[in-house]
Amino acid sequence: MNKSQKAEDQSISYQDWQQFFQEIESKLLRWRRDLHQYPEVGWTEYRTTYWLGQELVQLGYKLSVGKEALVSKARMGVPEPEVLKQAENRALAEGVPLEWIKRMEGGHTGLVACWETGRPGPHFAFRFDIDALPIDEGKEDGHFPYQEGFRSRYRGQMHACAHDGHAAIGLGLASWIACFNKVLNGSYTLLFQPAEEGSRGAKAMVEKGWLDDVDYFVAGHIGLQPLNIGDVVATTSGFLATSKLNVFFHGKAAHAGVEPEQGKNALLAAATAALHLQAIPRHSQGATRLNVGKLVAGKGRNIIPDQAFMEIETRGETTELNRYMVREAKRIIQAAAHMYDVQLEIVEVGEGLGGESDKEWVDIVQKACRNAIYVQHVLPHLQAGGSEDATYMMRRVQERGGKATYMVFGTPLPAGHHHPCFDFDERVLMVAVETLGRCILQLT
Repeated sequence: MNKSQKAEDQSISYQDWQQFFQEIESKLLRWRRDLHQYPEVGWTEYRTTYWLGQELVQLGYKLSVGKEALVSKARMGVPEPEVLKQAENRALAEGVPLEWIKRMEGGHTGLVACWETGRPGPHFAFRFDIDALPIDEGKEDGHFPYQEGFRSRYRGQMHACAHDGHAAIGLGLASWIACFNKVLNGSYTLLFQPAEEGSRGAKAMVEKGWLDDVDYFVAGHIGLQPLNIGDVVATTSGFLATSKLNVFFHGKAAHAGVEPEQGKNALLAAATAALHLQAIPRHSQGATRLNVGKLVAGKGRNIIPDQAFMEIETRGETTELNRYMVREAKRIIQAAAHMYDVQLEIVEVGEGLGGESDKEWVDIVQKACRNAIYVQHVLPHLQAGGSEDATYMMRRVQERGGKATYMVFGTPLPAGHHHPCFDFDERVLMVAVETLGRCILQLT
């Protein structure tokens, strides 16, 4: 019997596990449903950060908030000051104290919670993303949050990618660590990360140094692909590197009938770019992607449009392939601006790296969950096909000799991620907390 088995069998009995989950289940549901009703998009997670902080303080964690948790200049895609101020005022109206708003002012949301056992052992770190999406949540029959009365209260914002569940899992794991502290060793860092959507937030936390001496790092996701409750994927690979670009075309307005030759049409420049971006050759060395997700331009039918704005993303199977896509996209955008004689501004507002999980985690998770209550099957691997800025965290840990993985917690999906009727089976929360707790025991 190895050390980890001995700790589990003698220090945390089956009855201890059962009692913990009997006590935590209702809290997990309450946490998830509260968070779901108050979704906040990246860098505006003021209420979310405060609410999480209050729960963590009660558990006994040491918190770092605002600029204590991240490097301000490393943030990407921060909203305009007026947008941040509106979010701050809304958070004040929701009961967030002014002193907390001041700590987070200017879009310095998210927090890091630390727990020291006082005994030698590994340094564990876990990432839980907390931001929502700019989506108006559905009211269709069969949409569980709508039927059960915890649909989003904020028009045009929704937890459509399970980050409400991820934050609840983070609180569940924090509760588990606090509950079983006496039989644990080492130190624990829980990162509640803002602005994952658009790959904007992880780098700012990485540069603060939280992961520089981490031995074991875990990030993860509910869903991604439809799986059964109780299925856990131990490792994920194939993350696509990505870049997010905001593009501004600045032309000249003119009367479309009286003097059209005096105008410089920003709308046509943007439309030309949008079409020709699709002509970028795909690369022989791996998968590449490009999407024009938003184009806004024009003020009226008889006005030459003087402004246009585009939101674009590129992806590549490797960081190098993504850079190829960015380079080619910028070339085409610049050519379109030159064609219509308009000024151009390109701002990079997000970036994610390619990433791979360490294969050792397959054996770790399988052994850890062999006597689990809620985990039914441990699947070794899943190919992601998407992007995640947790790759910044994974890479920092791996570069310094630690082991990192990205897990997936299975659930049926009534609608896909980023859909107005996205939802998940809430039993997955218990599965995830148990998985993470048992992995800690396996490794200490």
